[in-house]
Amino acid sequence: MSGHSKWATIKHKKGAADAKRGRIWSKCIKEIQVAARMGGGDANANPRLRKAVATAKAAAMNADNITRAIKRGTGELEGQSYEEATYEGTGPGGTLFIVEALTDNKNRTVAELRKIFEKNNGVLGSSGTAGWAFDKKGLITIAREAADEDKLMDVAVGAGADDYLDVGDAWSIGTPPDQLDAVAKAIEASGLAPTSQKLGWVPKNKKEVSGRDAEVCLKLADFLDEHDDVQNVYSDFDVSDAEMDRISAAEG
Repeated sequence: MSGHSKWATIKHKKGAADAKRGRIWSKCIKEIQVAARMGGGDANANPRLRKAVATAKAAAMNADNITRAIKRGTGELEGQSYEEATYEGTGPGGTLFIVEALTDNKNRTVAELRKIFEKNNGVLGSSGTAGWAFDKKGLITIAREAADEDKLMDVAVGAGADDYLDVGDAWSIGTPPDQLDAVAKAIEASGLAPTSQKLGWVPKNKKEVSGRDAEVCLKLADFLDEHDDVQNVYSDFDVSDAEMDRISAAEG
C-alpha cells in the first residue's frame, strides 16, 4: 500500500504521548461544527458529519459534547465560526508537507505555521508546492487486534477498498475518495469499529531521510500537529526502522 506517510505510522505508535484527549476532542469538535454548518445537522444525510461523529465516538467523546458541537455548527447554539484552510510547504531534504486546518483567523494561522516551518528548516509555500506529489484518498483506521488479514481482505477490499497497511497496532485502509463512506459502512456492518475515517492525502512516492534530516522532519511534523488550528498533517518523508530506533534511543 502507498498508504500513510511514515510519520503517520510513527505518530500512531507513539500513542500516549500524542493522544491527549483534550487536543483530540478539540479537533473533533471543530470538524463536527464545520461539517454541520456546511451540510446540515443530520448525520444520515451528511456523510462528512457522519465521519466526524464516528471519529469523535472512537475518541470516547460523549453524546452531549457531540450534540452541542452539531448545534453550534447549525446555528442552534452560539459558537465560533471556523474556516477550512490547506497549507503546503517543504521540509528538510526536499520533503513535502500538506497541512489541513480549521481556523477563525487565517492571518494568525498562516503566520504561526510559517514560523514553525522556518524554525525547523522548512518553508511554508504557496498552493501547489506539495499537492502535486500526493493523491487524495479515503483513509480508515481499525485497531490491529480487531481483525486479521483475511477478514480485512473479505470486508474492506470486497467493499471497494484499494489497499491496506499494517502500521503496527492498527490497520490503515485506503479507498477511492468516493468510496470512503461505502467501505466504512461495510466495515461497521461486519462488526468492526473504525477508530477514524476521513479523506486525506497519500504521497505518490516517499523520500527516505536519515540523520539530522530525519530528526528535524519528525519535529516539524510534531510541532505542526500540535498547533491548535491544525486538523491533519501529511508528508512524504520516510524513516527506516533502524533510524527510528537510533532517534528513540538518543531521546531516551
